[in-house]
Amino acid sequence: MSSPLDDLDQRKVRIEKLNRIKEAGYKPYAERFDRTHYLSTACNLPIGTENVKIAGRVMALRKFGKLIFATLQDYYGSMQIGLVGKEIPEKFEEFTKFVDLGDFIGCEGYIYTTQKGEITLKVVQWTFLSKTLLPMPEKHSGLKNIESCYRQRYLDLTMNKETLNRFKKRILLTKTIRRFLEEHDFEEIETPVLQTKASGAMATPFMTHQRALDIDLCLRISPETYLKRAIAGGFDRVYEFARSFRNEGMDPSHLQDFTLLEYYCAYWNYEDNMNFTEKLVKHVLDKVHGSRILNYGNTTIDFGQKWERISFRDLILKDSGIDIEELKTKESLLQKITEKGIKLDAAVDTLGRGNLIDQLYKKVSRPSIINPTFVIKHPLDLSPLARMNDDNEMIVDRFQLVINGWEVVNAYSELVDPLDQRQRLISQSLAKAGGDVEAMEMDEDFLLCMEHGMPPISGWGMGIDRFSALLTNSENLRDVVLFPLMKPEV
Repeated sequence: MSSPLDDLDQRKVRIEKLNRIKEAGYKPYAERFDRTHYLSTACNLPIGTENVKIAGRVMALRKFGKLIFATLQDYYGSMQIGLVGKEIPEKFEEFTKFVDLGDFIGCEGYIYTTQKGEITLKVVQWTFLSKTLLPMPEKHSGLKNIESCYRQRYLDLTMNKETLNRFKKRILLTKTIRRFLEEHDFEEIETPVLQTKASGAMATPFMTHQRALDIDLCLRISPETYLKRAIAGGFDRVYEFARSFRNEGMDPSHLQDFTLLEYYCAYWNYEDNMNFTEKLVKHVLDKVHGSRILNYGNTTIDFGQKWERISFRDLILKDSGIDIEELKTKESLLQKITEKGIKLDAAVDTLGRGNLIDQLYKKVSRPSIINPTFVIKHPLDLSPLARMNDDNEMIVDRFQLVINGWEVVNAYSELVDPLDQRQRLISQSLAKAGGDVEAMEMDEDFLLCMEHGMPPISGWGMGIDRFSALLTNSENLRDVVLFPLMKPEV
């Protein structure tokens, strides 16, 4: 890329051009342009089609005496335009003097092919739409620095076709999921981002203060309890693409703010939900990816084979030799982990038994799961909002869909017993008071809703960023978030 000093010099030159454009009686920043075709559509018009109006950013300029070729780019594609000096002498001269790479222009003309056979718009009229003051990155070096791509995503999208295609694929992903859910009678609703309780998941919230009401609030960590309120109110199937926030560490698979898709269905249990999940994910692979075989880095993930279902207990027992159901206290579990020589990646002093089990699972089991796998029957104290299993009171009717070491979906048969829910929230509150910052708070308003009655429910949550990263072979979730949070440059 050019240096900051070079950019300032070019900015000065372009501002001088801007003033000359104004002096010539033109508006360098247009109100609108009445285009007739996107560039990709115009490229497919019959040769000789007249009165074609296109617009876009100038991405390449090639001058051959009294002949100019330029490449325009828009969201849908690119197209070559040609200007011939003897045919439009005045407009040709203005184009030569005023147009720079990166400018937005609108053109009118007819379709023809060059001697090299390239479909081109022969320009008979053109106009400024927007004059750029800073140069685009150099064509050959481009914009390759990863941090620059995150900070200046607008340049990344413009210069790197693979970036734009990655986000087009993410957009198609959300559209496909939305259509599938609506075809199965789900209704899209909205729930609050500002909440009085950090509910719906075990995570550390962002806190804020609302001055008018003089109350402390948190940014939602999940829309769960409000979507359940909607079911209690009479909705049958609801979903939300919910921007969610968790004040925790950052790594390639975790972000502070992320898109969480959650849905809830009355009268389903977690097994109904597992069956539906497999249909949904395979449908998305077919529509968005075109195959049920996915290559992620050097790993091949097979979505077409039978999806294994394995209990949380059996998985950890297989991978560590520890039977979590025999160890009913945090202390006995921690002692066994120490005896096995397993070193966890998190400080364990303040963790409750549930979060300790979760850290063990993340250390010894989850990283080795590649193909889509349903991990089922989680420990009760790791799942404060899930329904207790009828045959084993130490586990809940829950599943996670794990793919390539990432938890992509979390779902369960919802707890709708208000007295059981109260006892679990009391236990969570005690854990929080003991220093477990991710434990949940008591939520009397949600309990009030539960006491008015809820039908059987199964709920589901998917990290859209993680699924998008898998589908686009992206190593970092920031690669699939248009404008990721970045620390300000000093």
